[in-house]
Amino acid sequence: MPGEENLRLHATVSGRVQGVSFRYFVVDQAMNLDLTGWTRNLWNGSVEVIAEGQREKLENLLQALREGPPMARVENVDITWLPYEDEFKDFSVKPTV
Repeated sequence: MPGEENLRLHATVSGRVQGVSFRYFVVDQAMNLDLTGWTRNLWNGSVEVIAEGQREKLENLLQALREGPPMARVENVDITWLPYEDEFKDFSVKPTV
């Protein structure tokens, strides 16, 4: 069925996305969608997200990334679709780089 293929989404979210619980918002969204992967803050003030799962669920996560939590102000979301690697067991927060 359409939307059921597994993919990997790499997204970098910029704007006011640090100090507003954005990473924990991402974890909640991803876990509710049964996605795996991770999120982390980047040194430049943006947030990086790697998520794997069904394309339709990844599209739902992408919509959530574009909105963000209440205190965030998302200015841009750069995305790259990649092949599914089945690399992760859960969704977590990684240390800032």
